[in-house]
Amino acid sequence: MSQTAHIRSHRKPRPQSASRIALRAGVAGGVLSTVAVAAAGTASADPVTQTIEMPTLTDALASTAAESANATQLAAYGYELQAEQDAAAEKAAKAAKKAKAEADRKEEARKQEAKRIAAERAAEQAASRSAERTTLTTASYDAPAATGNVASLIAFLKAQVGKPYVMGATGPSAYDCSGLTQAAFKTVGVNLPRTSQQQSTFGTPVAVSDVQPGDLVFWGGTGSAYHVAVYIGDGKYLDAANPSKGVVIQEMSYYMPTTAMRVL
Repeated sequence: MSQTAHIRSHRKPRPQSASRIALRAGVAGGVLSTVAVAAAGTASADPVTQTIEMPTLTDALASTAAESANATQLAAYGYELQAEQDAAAEKAAKAAKKAKAEADRKEEARKQEAKRIAAERAAEQAASRSAERTTLTTASYDAPAATGNVASLIAFLKAQVGKPYVMGATGPSAYDCSGLTQAAFKTVGVNLPRTSQQQSTFGTPVAVSDVQPGDLVFWGGTGSAYHVAVYIGDGKYLDAANPSKGVVIQEMSYYMPTTAMRVL
């Protein structure tokens, strides 16, 4: 080995600067460090002390961090509360919509029922008021005196004259038109249906010009009649006319019926 090579192999490592060593020690440890370094060259030097001060968590930073965390939490609560309020509002809106639809349905049903009643009353009033009808002679309605069940039927009907008309009433203190005829025929053992529409299909059809005492006479078509009375002879019929007249006897020529049925 050459002398030059021998000298290189025994050369000491080049010392690093004191400041670089202190920096590395401070960064690695995360604390203040004191480092003694050797002097340059082969001779030792006096220790060198250097410190690095790391950032510290001050009260101000801690307070700021806490406030930020609180603000984030409050914001989250706010979003959750808003979502609950939105859901409640939507539920209330749906319930209100459903309630309104139900109220509208009931109101429409009430209006339709009111119209039906008004139409029926108007028809009955027209039946009692109108005098501009085709008239037939009284002789056309002359018939033998009533006997048996017919006589009993007419006697019961005459006993009701003067009682009030009440829609839906079937006696004994008040009647509507079909309630009166139903009650009268029941006294002679005949069970008539309840309404004038139903009664207009019960029995044997006869011409209005051929009616006899005890026959039912109707205004309106068969199956759709809106008023009913009983022919009692001598060109007259007896009926529960309307709220203003009650149960009365009227001239057939005053307001001619359109159909008739014989039951007895």
